[in-house]
Amino acid sequence: MKAIILAAGVGSRLGRPFPKSLSRLPIGETILGRQIRILRKNGIDEIIVVVGFKMSLIMESFPEVYYKYNPVYYITNTSKSLLNGIKDCNDDIIWLNGDVVCDEGVIERIISSQGNAIAVTPAQCGEEEVKYTTDSLGYITAISKTVKNAQGEALGINKVIAEDLAEFKECLQKCDDNDYFEKGIEFMIERGKKFKAIDVSEYRCVEVDFKEDWDQVLSLFSE
Repeated sequence: MKAIILAAGVGSRLGRPFPKSLSRLPIGETILGRQIRILRKNGIDEIIVVVGFKMSLIMESFPEVYYKYNPVYYITNTSKSLLNGIKDCNDDIIWLNGDVVCDEGVIERIISSQGNAIAVTPAQCGEEEVKYTTDSLGYITAISKTVKNAQGEALGINKVIAEDLAEFKECLQKCDDNDYFEKGIEFMIERGKKFKAIDVSEYRCVEVDFKEDWDQVLSLFSE
């Protein structure tokens, strides 16, 4: 299994002069450093970070991982960064948004799950959260920011197995430049592919988009 971390964006909503993934947690490590540590602890040696905005800051901080550059990071969204990251891969892939702070158990659950998987938490969601619905067997039926009658939030930590990877690349290629990678997942579902919703609500997990999210991280991850 290989890991892809999407860290190309400007993160303008948080208003930092540096990439969000380099924000430092109360325990001392950065968001990206925490993700890399947890992935390595779970036996993933090949970690690819997709960079764009102020990429040298990230690359100098973590010279031990691989990098892919999204040269049009400022006009594209995560579907194209993810496609850039996986285009040379043929293995099982776990991928994370570079602004997600979570407990080790979240990543462990996704890695150990069977088949394609999406980390979720059943909860009331605001307009900016990526939302989902499932069928009676717990497989994703819809996933986007505009899902109606949502069951909860998709947390930005996902897995696709090797046998579905070529088709997933096709679906990401089909996405518009401003689409999130979840659009690629929806294209896969339209083709009959299954993604299991993995409930990780027993663990802490926050995607940092706004200052309020960062304040929550500072409170939850103070130890």
